[in-house]
This record gives sequence, structure tokens and C-alpha cells, in this order.
Amino acid sequence: MDKMKLRRTLIQARTSLSPEQRRANATSIRETLLDQPWVQMAGLVACYWSTGSEPETHGLVFALWKHGATVILPVHKADDDLDWAVYDGPDTLAPGRSGIMEPIDTRRGVDAIRTAALVIVPALAVDARTGVRLGRGGGSYDRALARVGPNVPIAALLHDGELIDGVPAEAHDQRVRYAVTPAGLTRLM
Repeated sequence: MDKMKLRRTLIQARTSLSPEQRRANATSIRETLLDQPWVQMAGLVACYWSTGSEPETHGLVFALWKHGATVILPVHKADDDLDWAVYDGPDTLAPGRSGIMEPIDTRRGVDAIRTAALVIVPALAVDARTGVRLGRGGGSYDRALARVGPNVPIAALLHDGELIDGVPAEAHDQRVRYAVTPAGLTRLM
């Protein structure tokens, strides 16, 4: 299956999830992540503010922040690269250029992700064998993940059924080390 067709299939499946199922998924994913020692010890976490049918991260971002982590969230630039800014509570967000909530804090630059001890990213699917992440097709996260050091844990948040075999890959596609679904955490590489 090609990337475009796979994306359509996955997005359609996500939109069919009930609000109750999405809330339950978010709770399971958040609890799974927060139980991991490498998450608890991460001083600087790069995450994202979920939108639409993505696994919800609002509670996760808040919990990480309340537990003392510095959380940076992406700010979409005009060239589709990702700048980063610090989350300092729910009142420090405003709609960005694509309508997604972004921190209003000072921009830290595209290289701020290099200093993260943990990176949490969105994905439509992850290949269970290779860790290749399938995004929405803009390349923003592939560019950002290319800046992350090889020993930094990268976790993609997925709904059940999105950790699959055979995600189509191109040379620029980045891999993740962990997939986190409501069913649990899977180490990939």
C-alpha cells in the first residue's frame, strides 16, 4: 500500500473512534508513559499538542510539566520546519498559524530539540519491525527528528491497530525507538 492510501485508511479509522474511546486511549497512553523511569527522569521533554483524532496529549503535557519537566512544544514555521518554545501551563498557549495551539513563550530555534532528554511525536502508524514512523506527509517531524541524538528515546503515540508491518519508507523517514498505544509500550530498536 502506498503512503497516501495508508494515511487515508488510518485517518478514517481514527475518526471512527468515539470520544469516550479517545479519552480512554489518552489515559492509558499517559499512564504507560508516566510509569517509565526514563520518562520520569527526563528533565527536558519535546512533545506536541495533539489535535483532531490524534492520541490526546494535553493531559500528558500538563502532567510532565507538573512533575517538574521542562516541556517544549513545536511552533510551525512558514517553511514547515519546527521551532520550539517552552510550555508553562495551559494559559501560555495560543492558536498558531495552522490553528494548532502553540506556546507563546520565546522561540528557542529549530535546534532546541537537540537538548531534549525525551522526544514524543505524533504518528499515523509505526512499522513494528523497523520503527519507521508514518506522519501526515509534510516532513516537519522528519526534519526535527533528524536533529535528535542517537541515544535520545523517541516515542510515537498511536491508537491500537496503528503499530503495523510494512510502513512504506523513504530515505528521509525517521525511526522511533518506542511506540505507545493504549495496549502498552513497545520497544522497536
